[in-house]
Amino acid sequence: MTAKANPAPAGTAPRAGLVSRLTHPRLYCTLIALALLLVIPLASGSPFLVHVFVTICVFAALATAWNIVGGYAGQLSLGHTVFYGIGGYTTALLIAHFGLTPWIGMLIGAALAALVGIGIGYPCFRLRGPFFSLATIAFLEVVRLLAIHFNGLTGGSAGLIVPLNLGWAWMIFRDKVNYLFIAFGLLCLTLLVSWAVRSSRLGFYLTAVRERDSAAQAAGINDNRVKLIAIALSAALTALVGAFHAMYLTFLEPATMFSLATSVEIAMFALIGGLGTVMGPLLGTVLVVPLAELARGWLGASANGLHGFVYGTVLVLITLTLPGGLVGTFGRRITGWIDALPGGARPEPQPAPALAEVGGTPGEPILVAKDLVKRFGGLTATDNVSMTLKRGEILGVIGPNGAGKTTVFNQLSGFLKPNSGTVEVIDAAGRRHSPSTPDAYARLGVGRTFQIVQPFGKLTVLENIMIGAFLRHRSVEAARASALRVARLVGLEDVKDVEAATLPIGGLKRLEVARTLATEPSILLLDEVMAGQSQADTAKMVQLIRAIRDTGVSVIAIEHNMQAIMSLSDRIVVIDSGKVIAEGAPQAVVRERRVIEAYLGEDYVDAQGL
Repeated sequence: MTAKANPAPAGTAPRAGLVSRLTHPRLYCTLIALALLLVIPLASGSPFLVHVFVTICVFAALATAWNIVGGYAGQLSLGHTVFYGIGGYTTALLIAHFGLTPWIGMLIGAALAALVGIGIGYPCFRLRGPFFSLATIAFLEVVRLLAIHFNGLTGGSAGLIVPLNLGWAWMIFRDKVNYLFIAFGLLCLTLLVSWAVRSSRLGFYLTAVRERDSAAQAAGINDNRVKLIAIALSAALTALVGAFHAMYLTFLEPATMFSLATSVEIAMFALIGGLGTVMGPLLGTVLVVPLAELARGWLGASANGLHGFVYGTVLVLITLTLPGGLVGTFGRRITGWIDALPGGARPEPQPAPALAEVGGTPGEPILVAKDLVKRFGGLTATDNVSMTLKRGEILGVIGPNGAGKTTVFNQLSGFLKPNSGTVEVIDAAGRRHSPSTPDAYARLGVGRTFQIVQPFGKLTVLENIMIGAFLRHRSVEAARASALRVARLVGLEDVKDVEAATLPIGGLKRLEVARTLATEPSILLLDEVMAGQSQADTAKMVQLIRAIRDTGVSVIAIEHNMQAIMSLSDRIVVIDSGKVIAEGAPQAVVRERRVIEAYLGEDYVDAQGL
């Protein structure tokens, strides 16, 4: 299965996919909606309305940039204006001290912000839940205090005035319409980057990491790496917008440029519009910002702080009535209507050929575990467990509940590091590898399922399988074709466009196997894939596992369905209390006294005279 499908002629499939996207009605509708952001203020001739739409473009761009890390990757950054402030201050200081045009200064600020983002993300992505959010707030506060402290450079709390050099070279204008053109261009840029990320392998990877971190790693995804790429892109775009906004405001102060309230606002716009969607942050901003800006314009100083009330009210209403946001709730329905227009149908991908044969000589060792010991405090979960998997065989692992079988699996796939002992994966050329992380095991051809299924619930069945296929296929088109082939193989083609979270347990088990198969493994670790299934589904799974083994894939299966595992396995390993107590042919192993004691107890054995 490590062999690749025959590729299409160079440029054929990708070009066809690109052309279909560029001529799709969705694109036309998006362009028309964006054009209104220019047409409405230009047609009105009102400076105030131009200001409102500049503000909409700025905050929509900030929310879209934030959404790359906060929506796609699921990392709730509440200190994101640190990058906004870096972009603004870098550009202003380069103008003041070196006379450098802001068009270059904003690029330098974006590069600096990307580096800072990586520096923040590298330690903080190890944190989970609210701790990551608190860490980003802490970084924001530190940078704000530094900006105040170095008053000789930044102007401190008194602020910094941008040199008022008029003209396009300095991004300072008397006519606000020019600002609108730049703000609109930055919005289009952030939307384009967001769309490119969402529709690429990186976007699928970020969604997988957000949904199920462990399942993503099992599919060969280096979760820290993809999150660092996301924060670097998000930080750079945020800094670009911050640089422009500084030129628009012509005055910078730490309280504004490094504002926690602004960070919360841009996150809120994305939440209202729909996290993890391309157009959600824009729609959220378009809904909320005009209400607040118009209220402040009409009521003047008496409306000071009213924007916060408007934001809070809309957020409460959306959260209570539309928890998925505007796009999350209505997006599929609207895109369905658009797709029904002429030219809106997406071409069906052509499935890749059937499973390819795995290389290597049958009967040779492919995975060797020696003396695995894993302790959790005073509990020894595995005690000197050793086993060898041969190429092309099915090795069954049985034992009573709590015997340590899944702990062994976690060590064989990199999810747990043994306290002592080694795991070696042997490739087709005979080279021995000792990987240390789950994604490294996956890249070496070790695929695994989980005892408790871990689907990417908000993705479709086909998209779930594509997450695995991306390990061997870089393009979306190739991954989709490979995923369709696997979906047909495991009997999920009829539900390929259904959200994974809606599948029954039998379908989820097959989906777990399908996603693992899509990684084209040479070693397949199956953890109770027949548990909870009907007799008919169990029979289909048995046939599927045999078909997989016939391609040369080596299988280790944990199973409590004794009839199925006995009929499938070439050899059986029995584990009890973290130790291997028996190993050999299935019929011989089940007759051993220690195995019967493990399952039925010593009293039963003595009573039967065994």
